[in-house]
Amino acid sequence: MRRLLPRLTLLGACLALGVLLLLPAAASAKTTAHRIASHHSLHKSVAGPGLMFAQALEAPAQATAVIHRYTPFDIRWAYGLNSVGDPTTGTGLLGQGQTIVLLDSYGSPTAAQDLQFFHDTYYRNLPDPSFEQLFPLGRPDYHNVAKGNGVSGPAAAAGWSGEATLDIEWSYAVAPLAHIVLVAVPPAETLGVQGFPNLMKAIDKLVAAEPPGTVFSQSFGISENTFGGAAKQQAARFDQTYQAGLAKGDTFFASSGDNGTNGFLRAHKGVYTTTPEGSWPCSSPYVTAVGGTQLQLGWTWNPTSDVPFLSDGSYNPAYFNSVTGELTEVVWNESWLPAATGGGVSSIYPRPSWQDGVLGLVGDHRGYPDLSWNAAVNGGVAVYISAFPNYQRTGWHTYGGTSSSSPQVAAVIALANEQQAPGGHPPIGDLNPLLYQVGASSAGATAFRDILPAVQGTALSGKLVNNTMFQYNADGSVSVGPVPGYPVLTGWDLTTGWGSPLAPAFIEAITDARNAMP
Repeated sequence: MRRLLPRLTLLGACLALGVLLLLPAAASAKTTAHRIASHHSLHKSVAGPGLMFAQALEAPAQATAVIHRYTPFDIRWAYGLNSVGDPTTGTGLLGQGQTIVLLDSYGSPTAAQDLQFFHDTYYRNLPDPSFEQLFPLGRPDYHNVAKGNGVSGPAAAAGWSGEATLDIEWSYAVAPLAHIVLVAVPPAETLGVQGFPNLMKAIDKLVAAEPPGTVFSQSFGISENTFGGAAKQQAARFDQTYQAGLAKGDTFFASSGDNGTNGFLRAHKGVYTTTPEGSWPCSSPYVTAVGGTQLQLGWTWNPTSDVPFLSDGSYNPAYFNSVTGELTEVVWNESWLPAATGGGVSSIYPRPSWQDGVLGLVGDHRGYPDLSWNAAVNGGVAVYISAFPNYQRTGWHTYGGTSSSSPQVAAVIALANEQQAPGGHPPIGDLNPLLYQVGASSAGATAFRDILPAVQGTALSGKLVNNTMFQYNADGSVSVGPVPGYPVLTGWDLTTGWGSPLAPAFIEAITDARNAMP
């Protein structure tokens, strides 16, 4: 995730987590690298936790020679979702009777029509989407968006629209019969200064209004240092909202971020800290933190260079080279963006009892993420958007970031809640204790795809063994950044948690664990 700015294809800290990279055909490698770094920093300081754009393409399943993009059918196959529900026939677990709430600053003026277009492209055999957009604190101002500057106010609405569209289309892709609610509030989150109180007020309203078992996804976040000396008190006040939801059987998710262990200095938006920094709300023990992986489906990355772009600004084939492969899932750490899954140890929260089994990795504090899902841009998901065409052209785009991960995993829990309903069983509710129970048991071997260290190609960029962020150099090459990350390990780790959930074994294991509770 990212900051509360829309995450570019990479969603960032406490903004929307995402990054949009529309690279020109001709530009020096140095200029290109600077453009990427500048754009990434902007979104990180004003957007949510992890929204990233790679490029705009016309056909929903089209990809360039170097950037791979997935449809809902690709993702459903890769994570076993077709084994529990079939959107071509409308049978099985597809989210019927469930509610998914997505929180975003500003929302999107074209949310409903863009989701309908997504449905007509992929799921035309199903009923039209059950969708509504709510403005509990007043409708945002969408005027003069393309003319404005800044990270909040109307100027930020265009960027946030991409985050919102990603959230609704890809929670829908996993649970197309669920009722999807997009909750839009102004102003944009800017490192926790303005936006968080309004976002939490909106969640309070939805916790009270929506049925038990509602699943919430939050694609935004901030560095824990944003709270300053009042961090514990401020977080505890916001956590009351999550606790109220958990008490009625709701489940909360948050993107873990797109900046590795890097935090941001509140006084200098877009400027990284020099030491590892935790991120909130994903660090809250009342929230399930979703980290990022790179799903390589039918291809395997094989870089032989650490220079992502040639002198004319085009993709360097030696860097983006891939070979034919089956299915590989590795930690998300794309040096060309640069971006990496958020993960680390909180400075606010002590270790919850359900993490006692991973004490050796987290010490006395809460560690995150808890699990993970595809967040890559090279291997991103197809998103159709028509909002603000002067800002971003109408059509299909490739998105990534942990802002992509969180709504999809939230939708998986909506499927689990659907399975609970016929037998009169309670909704999943507080997921984290169940995750760690399942992960440490024999069921964890089939419920999760464990993400292991991987070395791909011969370039340093292909050494996918941690979430240490890369950085650009003056010559256009990338190298390991100064803030240390955490290693990818067998079993649970501080980069991908327990790994990615695999339906139907994950749903079966989680529901069994929930139903065994007194």
